[in-house]
Amino acid sequence: MSTTPSRPIRIGTRGSQLALAQAHETKARLISAHGLPEEAVELVIIKTTGDKVRDRPLADIGGKGLFTKEIEEALLDGRIDLAVHSMKDVPAELPEGLEMVCHLPREDARDAFLSPKAAGIDDLPEGAVVGTSSVRRAAQLRAMRPDVRIVEFRGNVDTRLKKLADGVADATFLACAGLRRLGLENRITQAVPLEMMLPAVAQGAIGIETRADDAEIRALLEPLNDAETAVRVAAERGFLITLEGSCRTPLAAHAIIDGDEVWLRCEALTLDGAQRWRAERRGATSVETAFALGADAAHEILRAAGDALVR
Repeated sequence: MSTTPSRPIRIGTRGSQLALAQAHETKARLISAHGLPEEAVELVIIKTTGDKVRDRPLADIGGKGLFTKEIEEALLDGRIDLAVHSMKDVPAELPEGLEMVCHLPREDARDAFLSPKAAGIDDLPEGAVVGTSSVRRAAQLRAMRPDVRIVEFRGNVDTRLKKLADGVADATFLACAGLRRLGLENRITQAVPLEMMLPAVAQGAIGIETRADDAEIRALLEPLNDAETAVRVAAERGFLITLEGSCRTPLAAHAIIDGDEVWLRCEALTLDGAQRWRAERRGATSVETAFALGADAAHEILRAAGDALVR
């Protein structure tokens, strides 16, 4: 597409700093790929339930879909043409009529440990208070450090950084990807090694969702898609979707391209971190194969965990 469209392409996004940074990256890539003027792409900010309700854990008010529901409704209603999401916020199932058709190049998927008092997780003093709203991070931390006390820590990046500065907790976790996209990588105390803490499914990946029947927008997004990220995300979401994981389920997964294979590592834990089940898979680097690998790993964990796994 080399001419200006008859009306602006409307990108739906949440209004947080990180969401806007991801939407602006998408806009810039569209403009560059198709030689569009700045005014040919506009951002439409949509406040989601997850943004409005900040005083309760996500699992208590509906889970991940609270960050996507209103944006997807705008997409289905035709008020926007595409939606930009942090893939780790996207529920296992998409609404009928919508598809995730594009993934931008993935950022650092690791968790970031932030603390003014400790250089890393192992250096936390006994009984330290750690703030997190993630059941995965809480379970993984409890498995490593059962002595620490975990407190609820919701909010956007600025809110969490302020809570940490105010002494609400001795440490917290954020995603390395989000901090890097906001130019705040200097706030990272420790980029947690994958061997210590596997990240959330699709952490660090940006997904772009459209109506399944919107051929024009799908064509516009085609040159933006990063094939390697799409394969990695497919493997991890194959694991999530097969487990029917929710915000109440401590799940982690990470896939990389290793030579001519996709290598997937994944795990599930009990909420208290006392039990942990792990699986690994390797296979061909196609989206279909990667998804099947994730599904197969999930079945292995389901067989091993039985009723012990919260779903």
